[in-house]
Amino acid sequence: MHRRTFLKQAAFFLTMTARPIVFASTSGAVEDHSNQFDSHIKDQLLKKRLFNKVYDEDIFLDKKLFPVLDASLARLIKMQKIVGYANFCLLNFDDAIRIGKSYSAIGSFSKKELEFFEMIFYSRVNEYGFMGEKPIKTITEKIIKKKVKKIPATGNYLYRGKPIELYNQIKKKVGDDVILTSGVRSVMKQFLLFLNKASASCGNLSMASRSLAPPGYSFHGIGDFDVGKKGYGIHNFTERFIQTKVYKKLINLGYLKFRYERDNNIGVRFEPWHIKVV
Repeated sequence: MHRRTFLKQAAFFLTMTARPIVFASTSGAVEDHSNQFDSHIKDQLLKKRLFNKVYDEDIFLDKKLFPVLDASLARLIKMQKIVGYANFCLLNFDDAIRIGKSYSAIGSFSKKELEFFEMIFYSRVNEYGFMGEKPIKTITEKIIKKKVKKIPATGNYLYRGKPIELYNQIKKKVGDDVILTSGVRSVMKQFLLFLNKASASCGNLSMASRSLAPPGYSFHGIGDFDVGKKGYGIHNFTERFIQTKVYKKLINLGYLKFRYERDNNIGVRFEPWHIKVV
């Protein structure tokens, strides 16, 4: 089976209504598809466990769009550097356009780049393997700054209310070794993360979506957050994290929920660091 290519089409911007799958034979008799289901489940489990492997069914960005991917990503990276990591995590789409126009070191987003952002945001991501909900419905969604609070010594924000309360409980129960590694993420921050992974994956959108939620689908935008072990660096975002005392203490708390459990049905790799809040 040849790799399919992700193409921009007008219909692609519409949200696909979920429909039940109906199996029927030409003779009218009910067919046994249990083996097919078993095979499908095993295939999905394999993809989540070996998420950085290329599969025949993976969806790739059209190579004609690679230049606009590179240009958009480069502009976002420059913007994050100029406005700062924490501020960029709160940056909305309209503000990003305004800032691009205001700073010559960043430059204005081109019409093609803006269309590219919209195409990615409004695409039917289940076609390339991501089956999660979409908590952020519009690309222009804003994070109201008075509803979030910057957490000292982390460079991250959390929403006031339940997210901060839960994080404070974790700090109290787990101890000083635990640290907030990623909090509130705006649409633009998720764009940077997703496009960076897509670029590193040679345009493989399926591979990118196995590693993190596409823009609009991240619950970091409405309350979830990541935690890790102080001083553990990038390993906090790998399965090595489950070997730490911090993770074991998190599990022992019992009342915590993790957004992407092992072998989840969303199509995302196991994330033992991602705390489910909402």
